[in-house]
Amino acid sequence: MAALYDCIIIGGGIAGLQAGIQLGRYKHKTLILDSNNGRSNLCKNYRNILGWPEGVSGETLRQNGRKQAERVGVVFKEQLALSMDKNAGVYLITTDQKEQLETKTVLIATGVMDRLPPDIANLKKCLGETMFICPDCDGYEVEDKKLIVVGSGQAGAGMAITLNYWTKDITFINHEQKELDESTLQDLKDLGIQHIFKPIKEILVKDDSIFEGVRFEDGEKIEGERGFVAFGGNRVHSELAEKLGVQLEKKHIVVNARTKETNIENVWAAGDVVAHSEQVTIAMGDGVQAAIWIHKRLRSFEH
Repeated sequence: MAALYDCIIIGGGIAGLQAGIQLGRYKHKTLILDSNNGRSNLCKNYRNILGWPEGVSGETLRQNGRKQAERVGVVFKEQLALSMDKNAGVYLITTDQKEQLETKTVLIATGVMDRLPPDIANLKKCLGETMFICPDCDGYEVEDKKLIVVGSGQAGAGMAITLNYWTKDITFINHEQKELDESTLQDLKDLGIQHIFKPIKEILVKDDSIFEGVRFEDGEKIEGERGFVAFGGNRVHSELAEKLGVQLEKKHIVVNARTKETNIENVWAAGDVVAHSEQVTIAMGDGVQAAIWIHKRLRSFEH
């Protein structure tokens, strides 16, 4: 018979790692399933985290977090959870390697993945350094810079309008050439944001991480000092939760604000799959909060 875990955490990103560390410190038998393909794998530098004034990469946080979790007994499997079923009070999770795992409680921390078109060369090279995704995290980094927003339709235009708070020199390139409504077009015009309606071939990069502009498919180039990405249609990885009957709102998992438990008993959720806050610090806090209440539930099983 398969070993019974106290908690299986689905997702080895920031929320999942922080929850694992907390549960390990509670001495619970904890497993993290990590497909190693999350948003935090992409970001080369988070600059708005307390204690890291020069920034820290997602890779560093993940590597250090895994070491810290393993130090307190957390087990990792680089596998993808495909299905989850409940039987006699125990959850059975089946992975892409056809392994079946049993657990008393589950934490879903599967996150969100940004839509980044594969046809634009070098798009991922500068992320977190000189090209960004989240204005709340990195709007400050483009202050008074010549900014190019690489995006699509309303999502890209909305990002350009938002970033007008930090810089007035903005060009929005509508790569997928999606139409904008009249109100948005007027807003761009009123703010002096240039709107270019044609596809990009590649991001121009210097020294592997310095954004210098874009080259269009017709060969024309535009120079810039910083870039932002906004294509819309980001994927919320809540499919597994939905199949189990977890309540969703706009594809995000609905949780109890205090405990982070879902409407399904003994199933919790944390991180961007819940709030889409795009904030590492909120993901950390959610992970700890969920772990505290998972611990309380596991303790109640003993009495």
